[in-house]
Amino acid sequence: MRIRVLTYNIHKCIGGLDRRYRPERVRETIAHHAPDIVLMQEVDDMVPRSAWDRQVDLLGDELGLAHRAYFPNVRVRSGGHYGNAVLARFPIMDATNVNLTKGWRKPRSVLHARLRVRLGPRSRTVHVFNLHLGLAESERRWQVERFFDSRPFARLHPRTPVIVGGDFNDVYGSLRARLLLPAGFEGPRRPPRTFPAYAPARALDGIYVRGDVRLLRLSASRHQQARRASDHLPLVADLELGPR
Repeated sequence: MRIRVLTYNIHKCIGGLDRRYRPERVRETIAHHAPDIVLMQEVDDMVPRSAWDRQVDLLGDELGLAHRAYFPNVRVRSGGHYGNAVLARFPIMDATNVNLTKGWRKPRSVLHARLRVRLGPRSRTVHVFNLHLGLAESERRWQVERFFDSRPFARLHPRTPVIVGGDFNDVYGSLRARLLLPAGFEGPRRPPRTFPAYAPARALDGIYVRGDVRLLRLSASRHQQARRASDHLPLVADLELGPR
């Protein structure tokens, strides 16, 4: 079975160039790729700058993705907070949040969602992890290692389908070779550049898989709205999920 996963730092639906709040641009960009699972970072919830919208529901409703999970990371002084979210066509059985905050640094986390994906007459559990890592290289390495040691990831069978995606902030591309590949993950040799959206120079975002799931194709969005909707381009991955 083939599924499409999209990861996107939506920057609170505020354009990277014009700084305008335009959630319709993010919605149009995501809808263009027709994903089955969407991982979003920097998702506002009841914040004045984004018209007090609960963006996980606003975008979920407009995209027709009924299954959702959201956990906040950062509290906003003017009210509300922002964090990570998962939207899916498949049922989300449960969702948890793993704290990846290091010391006094900005709060970070990984959202874990356990999905039930139907394969013909049968169904299979897929574990999805949505990351937003820190700005310092040593911080990011610490966060990935902490994630690997956390539950439920540390107890998953090597054949269990796992999808890890999000904003890795991996400026130097070191996480792939040093941590992700040795842990059994599959990913692109040259991750697509996603930041800044108007003229991509850095491959900050990523999607990696492990277990009975194969990465067929990974690319950054070329949709016309994507360069204006956020300060990141979304990444789109086509995956093949194996039988039990």
